[in-house]
Amino acid sequence: MARSGADLALLLLGGFRALADAASAELAVRGHEKIRPVHDFAIRTIDAGADTASELGRQLGVSKQAAAKTIGFLEERGYVSGEIDPRDSRRRRFTVTDEGHALLRTGEHVFNELRAQWAERIGAKELERLEEALSDLGIRIPTHFDAPGYFTDSSTDE
Repeated sequence: MARSGADLALLLLGGFRALADAASAELAVRGHEKIRPVHDFAIRTIDAGADTASELGRQLGVSKQAAAKTIGFLEERGYVSGEIDPRDSRRRRFTVTDEGHALLRTGEHVFNELRAQWAERIGAKELERLEEALSDLGIRIPTHFDAPGYFTDSSTDE
């Protein structure tokens, strides 16, 4: 059965969703309830220097309000902390806490375990071929985590 280009795009998206959903479920079992890919993207982006809601929103391609909501979620759970900017008391600057770094490490372990499950299911060589084929097509690991904005087309919201 021949598949369409749209089928390929949906299979790739479905693969991402399958891994992300399985990782979120496993993180919940390990004490990190309600963590979704956007939270990982946000923590990594804050850690890379997007230390205000405005900058996080720009980097993720979402509105400042959406970024602030994400920060609030992460701050409530102790993954990031914020302090008043000494140069501008209207602004808060955020940093990733030790708990936030621990979450990232746990997430990396979970994804490695999920990758191993996929390798067991379809074969390690087949999975390696899939990864190589995606790389050969120019698909790279993103350095800019703007997926939330891409999927919602909110990259122009300010």
